[in-house]
Order: sequence, then C-alpha cells, then structure tokens
Amino acid sequence: MTKQEHQSTVATITTTDELAAFCARGRDAPYVTVDTEFLRERSYYSQLCLVQLALPGRGDDDAVLVDPIAGKGLSLEPLYELFRDPSVVKVFHAARQDLEIFHVDAGLIPAPLFDTQVAAMVCGFGDQVGYETLVRKVARQSLDKTSRFTDWSRRPLSQAQQVYALADVTHLRDIYEHLAARLAETGREKWVAEEMEVLKDPETYIVRPEEAWQRIRTRNGSGRFLAVVRELARFREAHAQARNIPRNRVFKDEALVELASNKPKTPEELSRSRLLLREGRRGEIADGILAAVRAGLDCPAEALPHADSGRESVQANPALADLLRVLLKAKAAEAGVATRLIASAADLDAMAAGQHDVPALHGWRNEVFGRDAMRLCEGRVGLAVNGRSVTTVPL
Repeated sequence: MTKQEHQSTVATITTTDELAAFCARGRDAPYVTVDTEFLRERSYYSQLCLVQLALPGRGDDDAVLVDPIAGKGLSLEPLYELFRDPSVVKVFHAARQDLEIFHVDAGLIPAPLFDTQVAAMVCGFGDQVGYETLVRKVARQSLDKTSRFTDWSRRPLSQAQQVYALADVTHLRDIYEHLAARLAETGREKWVAEEMEVLKDPETYIVRPEEAWQRIRTRNGSGRFLAVVRELARFREAHAQARNIPRNRVFKDEALVELASNKPKTPEELSRSRLLLREGRRGEIADGILAAVRAGLDCPAEALPHADSGRESVQANPALADLLRVLLKAKAAEAGVATRLIASAADLDAMAAGQHDVPALHGWRNEVFGRDAMRLCEGRVGLAVNGRSVTTVPL
C-alpha cells in the first residue's frame, strides 16, 4: 500500500482560490495527470462529479481531488488555464470520455495531450489495456476495486472513495514516466502523437442530430425506410440534447426500428407500438415521432438516404482477408504493437475489397503493416513460415 493510501485524509479542493494555487504549481511542472469521476445514467451529457489531479512529486500535497459538488461556486477556470498551457503535458488514461466533459463544459481540449492507454498499445501491452493492468505491471501496485461502481454525485465521499479516486492519478505518474521513456527509446513518440490527433479534434465530441441515424443497426436498406429512420433518430437526438436526458429515455433503438417499419400516422396507430415506452405515446415525444414519420415519408426521392459503404459489408476476397489477418498478427508481434491499434477487421476487409482509403495505409501504420499489406494484395509478395514466425517473400 502506498503512502497516499495510508493518509487519513485526502487533500480536497472546494474553492476557486485553492484550485488556482494548485494549478499555479502545475504550470511549473512538466506534466499533470488527470482523471474524472462522472455520472451519465440519468443525463445526455456527463455530470462531472470529481476531478483528480497529480503533479510529478510524491508529497502529500502533490495529488488532490477537486470537488465541484461540495465546492458550490467553485470555478474550474484555473484548471482550464492549466489545460491551455502548452508547456505542461496533460496525461490521461482512456481519455475520450474525460475530454468530452471538458469540451462540452468549456469548449476546450487539453493540450499537449498524452493517453497512456494508446501509448501502452504502442508499447506492446495489448489491445485497449486497462488502467488496473498497467498499475499492476508498471507501478507494481494493486488497486482496491470496491469503489469502482459507486454514485459519485453523493456527498460526503467516503474515505474509500477518496483513496480509490486519487489512485487513478497517483499511479498514473509512474505509468506515464515509464511509457514516455519506452517511446523515447524506440523512437515511437510520433506514433502516439498521430493517435492523439483524433482525441484533439473537436469533431470527435460533437454529435449532430442529422447524423445520428448512421449509428442505428438495421437490415432494411430501403431508401424510404432509412429516411424515416433518419428523421426519427434526428428527433430523438435533438430532444435528448435539449433536455439533457439519455436518448434511450426518449425511445430505444429497437423501438425506433419498429416505428420506422410500421410508420404510424395517427396517435391511435402509435399507441399500438409494442416497444415504445409509455412516455413516448403522448405529449412532445408522440408529436415528434409522428412529425418525424411524416417527414421521412414526404422526403423527395432524390434526397432519400442510402446505406453507405461503412454500413454495408464490403465485397472482400475472403481468402485475401484471411492472409491479411495472418500478416497483421505477424507484423504486430514483430513491432510489439497491439493488432487493434494497427488495423481493424473492417480495415482488412476493405483492403481485401480493393479499397485504399483506410487508416492502416497511412502514417506509422503504413510503415509497420500497410506497405507490405498492399504488396500482398497486389500479388507481389507471399507469406512463408520461418520457424515460429511468418515472413513475406517476393513473388
């Protein structure tokens, strides 16, 4: 158990002045580790409950909890100023949800940014390696998981909750320093930097109601059916965003597909839905559903949506796709990089179908895998077994 875990009290910030003082120290540091605790079960946007911060030192005052719930009137602007400071690396693990909170709240994305989950994949720790695994393998510590599933909006926080939350940033210091050193040794810092571009892009965190239909899984590719799906998904997303409620509280995907299939035109027809929640059969939601169905049915033929190549299975050469999977596994093992980070199954199928605009054929992925993968697709190389490894051979 670490010194931090033995503390009887955990330093908690509840005022803007306290936060400003800590962040002023942070701006003199090379990096700060960051994590959040939040709730999303009852809202569309995450409700921020706690921010954990740690500086490179190991003193009792180098790691704190920032409590926006207990600290009524607490402004996070000092933290956001630290996030904007280009001289301090902001270190997260599996950062996407944390970054979305800050983007929604303040319209900013911390930079420069380092995600230890991505870095661990580059360093050969496997696909989407969890924080607990890195704590065990890198920091040589164990985590108390009893507070993992807890209501972070309730106050006061228990001692166990505070210790659990703080461990998410204290061990992260050791993990970051270890991974940063590994990347420097292997010259792979630019690989991680390329991966950070997606996380730094504001588009990653913007959900547009008019595009929401593309996430709905359907088997019907009819343009008219998809037009109704598009309008229903547009209404649901806009309604959920405006009222900050989960989209499934409006209606679930299964109900959306049922509504698009049945296309109710009157309240009576709507009431026959088997999957629609009671709240959806009346009031604003019912009116919105009926209006969305009408809009989909009235959509001009030339404006009907079509399932794009991302929604349809590509016509891949199955034998070539299998060969690409073998090559990917061999190249990932050779480079010590997680296979999922190099190429997805969809990437391989697209390449086997003759498509070239896939992530695996760009940047560092192309160096590690894409170049040889294209040579395999073009019949310029084959695969050979050499002992326990697979290599390419010219043809």
